[in-house]
Amino acid sequence: MTVLVTGAAGFIGFHVAQRLLARGDEVIGLDSLNDYYDVGLKQARVAELERHHNAFRFVQCDFADMAAVNAALQGLGIDRIVHLGAQAGVRYSITNPHAYVQSNLVGHLNLMEYARHNGVRHLVYASSSSVYGSNTKLPFAVEDRVDHPISLYAATKKADELMSETYSHLYRLPQTGLRFFTVYGPWGRPDMAMWLFTDAILQGRPIKIFNGGNMRRDFTYIDDIVTGIVASLDNPPADDGQPKAGGSVNPHRLYNIGNHRSEELMRMIGLIEAAVGREAIKEYLPMQDGDVKDSFADISAIQRDLGFAPTTSIDEGVPRFVEWFRRYNGV
Repeated sequence: MTVLVTGAAGFIGFHVAQRLLARGDEVIGLDSLNDYYDVGLKQARVAELERHHNAFRFVQCDFADMAAVNAALQGLGIDRIVHLGAQAGVRYSITNPHAYVQSNLVGHLNLMEYARHNGVRHLVYASSSSVYGSNTKLPFAVEDRVDHPISLYAATKKADELMSETYSHLYRLPQTGLRFFTVYGPWGRPDMAMWLFTDAILQGRPIKIFNGGNMRRDFTYIDDIVTGIVASLDNPPADDGQPKAGGSVNPHRLYNIGNHRSEELMRMIGLIEAAVGREAIKEYLPMQDGDVKDSFADISAIQRDLGFAPTTSIDEGVPRFVEWFRRYNGV
């Protein structure tokens, strides 16, 4: 099977490509290598894939450019798509909104257009737990209304879900949207809290703790996220007129992928401190615009349909990340 993975130089895309290649699939990795964070890290991920896998082909392309996408993918015979490329980050969306419209809206439309015109059998795409916005009922379930996003990033991900529902209705294109919950692990993103905290503690700099530390997150280890993505990819939603997870009667469904544990932020920081062997210098700050106090995934839909069961607690996952971080950065 030939799978297109967008965002293949990114954190989740890199790991998904690794898993697919390890089981014998051919992977076309597409990424623009933009400079939202260190391009060197993205290039290192691509180099790691190319070093170990002959069935991996990397294509540098901006998927917000439809003509470029068609030219780059012409004749490649792609069977399925895992669309993970996006402009990420809640806080960055407040200062750079146009980047999100281009990447997350135009880019998502382009991948659906490519899929419907090229006989792609299943499009799996990244949504986000951010769509739950100001919802207060915990845990968050895919059946919940998500009409009140509190960041532009969240609004673009909700819009992607709506566009996918339309394309599944009009063109019967099988699609699965995945709402990820606070993904972390080796080869992670430098803009995420776990990377920022680990780096600051090792360097003896203060860490910024928002809302006075009164926050909880459903931290999900990368291996568990990838397991959920691949299980979704291998099981396209049926076009049978029956309701799917998220409520659609079209071949379109929505799943949460989380650890189904809402952990206190301060506990996560304590695990980093223990793994590093040094106490953090803590700077307590107010809540940031666009952020949410709590996240907690109801994963019953993906458990029921695909047998998904996360296996990695933060007690195991955080030390693994810190060990990788020290090795990668030589500290």
